[in-house]
Amino acid sequence: MAGHGITAGHDIDEGLGILGSYECDEHEPCLRSVLYNLAGGTNFAILAILTLSLSGHHHARQIVASLFLILWAVRLSSFLFFRILRTGSDDRFDDKRDKFFPFLGFWIFQMIWVWTVSLPVTILNSPNVTQYPQHSFGTGRDIAGIILFAIGFVMESVSDVQKYNFRKNHDGYAVCDVGFFKISRHPNYFGEIIIQFSIFMIAVSSAADGYVSGQAYKALYATILGPILLTVLLMFVSGLPLSERPKAKARYEKGNNWEGYKRWLDRTSILIPFPPQIYQRMPVIVKRTIFLEFPMYVFYPPKADPGAVERNES
Repeated sequence: MAGHGITAGHDIDEGLGILGSYECDEHEPCLRSVLYNLAGGTNFAILAILTLSLSGHHHARQIVASLFLILWAVRLSSFLFFRILRTGSDDRFDDKRDKFFPFLGFWIFQMIWVWTVSLPVTILNSPNVTQYPQHSFGTGRDIAGIILFAIGFVMESVSDVQKYNFRKNHDGYAVCDVGFFKISRHPNYFGEIIIQFSIFMIAVSSAADGYVSGQAYKALYATILGPILLTVLLMFVSGLPLSERPKAKARYEKGNNWEGYKRWLDRTSILIPFPPQIYQRMPVIVKRTIFLEFPMYVFYPPKADPGAVERNES
């Protein structure tokens, strides 16, 4: 991600930790931050393990979908844990941690979010679904789900590392246009979205192929709410809105390599990976529609701002 280099899981998962009175030392990782970062992703893994073990059945489709959710969750938690140990602090939610009711609301929302995004695996592992005979794993839909998961997992995990290494080796003046960030401003967001849709694709296979009926059929299809919620959060709540316009505005107002940053914005797709040489020549209407770079994300520099112009020229 251009501004943060973190996924929705990184932004949202951290409120499921334990409130403590431990004070952060200036030179040591804050215990509360470590707990927040560890707890977020592990909730998905715990839910997948519990529902699978309590289902009474262990069909290949259940195992694969559950393992995919666990793998994504463990990777996320491990990266957050590593990052907080290296940086020693995480102040993105300090305003919520210090205020009981805002943090309580945030914590409750986190539980709802974890439950909703986990719905494809939770319903797939439920007795109402497992009571039906399952067809063999390996249908075209299953294979497509595996391929999509692999693509998404690689994009999310590799781009997280690329962003972390870039920040470690460059100052705030440089623009991260390395690796996957050459073809997408938010490759980790794109990866996370297709990961969740790939798990849904595998989970719904039995219903789509006619092996599950009744309420179980409807419930499996309804689990698309999980990946849709994740996508909505990334695109309209905690992801792009907190990065695109605010980061561009800050670059412009501080004269922090605005021209270089603007060139990167113009030639790099906001979400869907695409060759920059072609994207920069795309008509604006195509970028604003097909490529999802909605006007709400775009920063328009003031036409007359002598102070900003002077800072950019200096």
